[in-house]
Amino acid sequence: MKFIDLFAGLGGFHLALKRLGHECVFACELDPELRTLYGKNFSLQPEGDIRDIEISNIPNHDVLCAGFPCQPFSKAGEQQGFDCPKSGDLFDFVLKIIRYRKPQYLILENVPNIMRHNNGNTWLELESSLERVGYNIDHEYLSPHNFGIPQIRERVFIVGSRSSLTGFSWPQERSTQKLSINSILDQNPTEARVLTPQVIQCLRAWQEFIRRFPKKEELPSFPIWSMEFGATYPFENATPYAQDENELRKYRGSFGRSLKNVTKDKLMDALPPYARYKEGHFPDWKVQFIRQNRDFYKRHQGLIKTWLPKILEFPPSLQKFEWNCKGEERDLWKYVIQFRASGVRVKRPTTAPSLIAMTTTQVPIIAWQRRYMTPKECARLQSLDRLKHLPEASTKAFKALGNAVNSRLVEIIAMALFASRQHKHMNPTQSKKFNSNGHARPRQMKLI
Repeated sequence: MKFIDLFAGLGGFHLALKRLGHECVFACELDPELRTLYGKNFSLQPEGDIRDIEISNIPNHDVLCAGFPCQPFSKAGEQQGFDCPKSGDLFDFVLKIIRYRKPQYLILENVPNIMRHNNGNTWLELESSLERVGYNIDHEYLSPHNFGIPQIRERVFIVGSRSSLTGFSWPQERSTQKLSINSILDQNPTEARVLTPQVIQCLRAWQEFIRRFPKKEELPSFPIWSMEFGATYPFENATPYAQDENELRKYRGSFGRSLKNVTKDKLMDALPPYARYKEGHFPDWKVQFIRQNRDFYKRHQGLIKTWLPKILEFPPSLQKFEWNCKGEERDLWKYVIQFRASGVRVKRPTTAPSLIAMTTTQVPIIAWQRRYMTPKECARLQSLDRLKHLPEASTKAFKALGNAVNSRLVEIIAMALFASRQHKHMNPTQSKKFNSNGHARPRQMKLI
């Protein structure tokens, strides 16, 4: 079958469907460097901005693939949805192509939050618009780690067909017990970016923190916000922003520092960044985290107080900590670490965290090798290691990989979707003789 690849990026959709024997007849991608790389990798030069393309110039095709930009719907963005001035209208152009060319199948991908955005109304609008132009639609949340690939990266996949989806079923997840990030790592690669002295110093401070607690004392399962240690500012019934400034000066801000003599223009700065909320009330989850951290400090003040000066020199995001290794040895140098806006996150070396396109500071850290993951290793997490060319600059490579769709996951979904086509036209004996791409089945196919 023939397919098109919209918002193509590094070509995850292309790689998946090509492996199933299908032909890409058109692609588009806004980024000039990625267009050049796409041409080198696939011998097909993509067009540019989808908004500038004459629809009649797009060839007929059987399958439309699109990982349309997720920023308007992502939790990490402003969540403006279809109202986003930069890219909120891009799905409209996808819909115009669908309406004009009427491909048999659709395979779309986006962030899970698109389903919850605007109280679910964004998804209802998107789904109904596809149904109005003649498609049966289904969707599912899937992550590579459930299919033998060591990355936790939940995404929503949407499939559509002009005929019934009765014969279609989503791929079955497999056990995650044997996953290991070591399966995609190189051993001490020379091109790897090593940890800076500041990063090492920060990790040493948190290592000292977790080692201070007796083994019989469980480390918190909630995020540790060290700025709450000693703080007394009000948070349960109203935010500090809603308080009278003279009243607020009776309390203590970040790390227990007195607000008594703080000038009006510096009062908010003396509070943790997450407490400078310009509303009357904090959301419930934030109230809970603040309460948990203050209670934790009260119980362990003797252990924490002499440690606290070691964390003061770091930026606010590094003053927060998440230990996701309950029951494991308390040695963070044996785990995978990620510096996130929500804090320093430590997790077991079974899977990598989701790759982030927004910044290179969140590239996963392989702590036992004192380094960051390389672009080649991250490409393996996205099942894109077959690509001959990646962006030369590591910052651009990480951004492109963070925006990419997992190619193997697309392949597995496409196999299931196209299998439903074969089964509709064959009796049970005949259907067993064919692969899901329509070719003769030589042997049992594996998921990975």
